[in-house]
Amino acid sequence: MSSHVSPLSRRKFLGWSGAGAATVLLGTGALGASAAHAYTLRKSGLFTLGIASGDPAPDGFVLWTRLAPDPFAADGRGGMPDRRIKVEYEVAHDEGFRRIVRRGEAVAAPELGHSVHPEISGLAPGREYFYRFRAAGEISPVGRTRTMPAARSLPRELSFGVASCQAWQDGYFTAFDHMAREDFDLIVHLGDYIYEYEITNNNRRGVTVPPQFGTETFDLARYRLQYSLYKAEEPLQRAHAQCPWIHTLDDHEVANDWAGDTVIMGRNPNPDPAEFAARKAAAFQAFYENLPLRRAQMPAGPDIRLHRRISYGRLADFTMIDTRGHRDIQACSYGNGTGRTSSCDERFDAARTILGDEQRRWLLDGLARSRARWHILGNQMPMGETDWDEGPGKDVWVDPWDGYVADRDKVLAAAHEHGVRNLVVLSGDRHQNYAVDLKRDFDEPGSPTVATEFVTTSVTSGGDGADMDDLGRTFLAANPHMRFFNAQRGYIRVNVDRDAWRSDFRVLPYVTRPGAPVSTRASFVVEDRRPGVQPA
Repeated sequence: MSSHVSPLSRRKFLGWSGAGAATVLLGTGALGASAAHAYTLRKSGLFTLGIASGDPAPDGFVLWTRLAPDPFAADGRGGMPDRRIKVEYEVAHDEGFRRIVRRGEAVAAPELGHSVHPEISGLAPGREYFYRFRAAGEISPVGRTRTMPAARSLPRELSFGVASCQAWQDGYFTAFDHMAREDFDLIVHLGDYIYEYEITNNNRRGVTVPPQFGTETFDLARYRLQYSLYKAEEPLQRAHAQCPWIHTLDDHEVANDWAGDTVIMGRNPNPDPAEFAARKAAAFQAFYENLPLRRAQMPAGPDIRLHRRISYGRLADFTMIDTRGHRDIQACSYGNGTGRTSSCDERFDAARTILGDEQRRWLLDGLARSRARWHILGNQMPMGETDWDEGPGKDVWVDPWDGYVADRDKVLAAAHEHGVRNLVVLSGDRHQNYAVDLKRDFDEPGSPTVATEFVTTSVTSGGDGADMDDLGRTFLAANPHMRFFNAQRGYIRVNVDRDAWRSDFRVLPYVTRPGAPVSTRASFVVEDRRPGVQPA
């Protein structure tokens, strides 16, 4: 039985979000700023949460900031008044803003947490730009961003970073300092940008936190407050300011292991449907308010559309998908509370889905139509089979694609049958690094490799981690298609040219104290038209 997200009426949407159509347009700069109020800042610091750009196109990108002179105010309002504030923005060819190419105005409205998302268009493809904001007489830091290459062009190469899972309470965001120095064209973030849990003084950073963070996130004010804590981190701000980001979300932006309309595991099992819908609406709105997302990703109450394609000329297509909001509930009562199961026929049910019917059709159609040299699937959780049992049986975790075998088979079969050139899946969630050969059929030992998967570890989640542990040894022994395992913290650095893909697993020795160095633990390549992992 497949899950479907039911469309909401516009009236229902307004009831959920409190943000009307005019407010959304004001925040994007699509309407003028005549409705904004003059505002005098009572204390310095409107741009405490930084600036960002995202979802680049050949002629532009979306810019973002959120005004918050008191970002940790307990009511989640960031210290802002209950009125609309004009925000000006500038885009220039140079960091000194002597050659300005775009000026405009947007309105930071309380209905959207005083965030703005101006969508810039009409720029030249494949070049660097600089941007900044001005509000109440204060000028923001300067950000650097890029447009994508022209649609029909074939760029020489692409360099980007891949990150996931950054629990504030588990460690310092040092990885983002290193990412900011990598000179990436863009960064792909695969979810768990925040964690919904309460934050107490008993955290791995060993620092004192204000009492307003001592409750789990359920409503909009508390989600806003959680984002403020994360986005106040300087390493994260530096990485956002260096290049455009492409985002999707996973579970912790809402609640641990949620599935469609349900939470069945964790500390809040089986909530009232109306209560969980309200929680999702709050979580999605805070997600939108705090990230450089386009108007197309503005949620409608408890619904949000995150699947989209972003092209880097004809060299690469980024296909971002959502494996949380459209899925069926996890199979077999989710392993009776463990998340794993060694006997679960339900996970093979052809009618069960992790994508939902509409998104799956959209994805498979894109695989058939794509003419890109490299097809990059931005995905939350490992697609490759992960057997936790070295013996003849299979013990799998049913929250990822192992619990939705039919959808995995359809995607990999389509890649194989349509001759998709170089499908590379990027995944997160697991807090471990993997390099994986994706098989047409994981139950057939001789099944061909049809795609490649790189799973990125966490930025902080799980604490310091280790190079190898008992679980890693089990995984490598039980899964011959898994070619690499590592459980340190860090990110993946990718360089793609016309002939090959290279993934460098960049790792940190510790995150529970600041200042960790970064090193490359291992590197792997994928050759054009030769799916599968090879050592560099």
